[in-house]
Amino acid sequence: MFEPHVNRVFQNRFSTQYRCYSVSMLAGPNDRSDVEKGGKIIMPPSALDQLSRLNITYPMLFKLTNKNSDRMTHCGVLEFVADEGICYLPHWMMQNLLLEEGGLVQVESVNLMVATYSKFQPQSPDFLDITNPKAVLENALRNFACLTTGDVIAINYNEKIYELRVMETKPDKAVSIIECDMNVDFDAPLGYKEPERHMQHPEEPTEEETDPSNYEMDLGFRAFTGSGNRLDGKKKGIEPSPAPLDPSDIKRGIPNYDFKIGRITFIRNSRQQPRKIETDDTASNFIAFSGEGQSLRKKGRKP
Repeated sequence: MFEPHVNRVFQNRFSTQYRCYSVSMLAGPNDRSDVEKGGKIIMPPSALDQLSRLNITYPMLFKLTNKNSDRMTHCGVLEFVADEGICYLPHWMMQNLLLEEGGLVQVESVNLMVATYSKFQPQSPDFLDITNPKAVLENALRNFACLTTGDVIAINYNEKIYELRVMETKPDKAVSIIECDMNVDFDAPLGYKEPERHMQHPEEPTEEETDPSNYEMDLGFRAFTGSGNRLDGKKKGIEPSPAPLDPSDIKRGIPNYDFKIGRITFIRNSRQQPRKIETDDTASNFIAFSGEGQSLRKKGRKP
């Protein structure tokens, strides 16, 4: 009783073998570099005729298998314009399948679940130079139909090819990314090393014990310290007698030889504030217009 159902499932499944070639081998005057920028293949017209007879779901998704190396991936279809018995694949897809030009590949129609999450690992630290990698990846994935865990996809940005490995996909290892809301995450690029952070410790000044006698005292200009000359030419009694050094003449930075242990002297360059003049108590009790006036003309007494 189960045989009709099994036969119907088998009849609705597309499965055939093709010889695969890279897109550069596609004959025609038109440049088909757009195929290299996505995850879709070009199949012969007979495949479209056979698929239209089957009750398959859309969009058309296929599973590609290399039986010699037991490698598989998933893809969509772009056009049905290839020669009979031949299909054209992007170069990165042939590398994942370990296929050479003219190798046999098994093509089967499949139904995949819609993606909700995917994680990628750039294969070069150069991917970090992109300002907004998520926006670049989102724009590049518009040319893809599905993703398979373990594949290394290639995207083209600013005339440079960036390779990314699909590390994880949810809810399955192979998912469809057509009209889906998918969260994208990135792993650290292959060969990336985080810059080492050196903690800079403030250097504490070391106090070296020095002998004060080794300091050279910079006295600068001092008045009336020169030597004199006598009119008779004698040099007796003309040697200058150095004036005693006042501590206020010592410039800043010259050690104070009058230093005493246990005493700290703070030298400041602030100006001395003028002293307040003490006022008498009578001045504080000053009342305006309370004095007595004097007149130059004496007033006479009236009889």
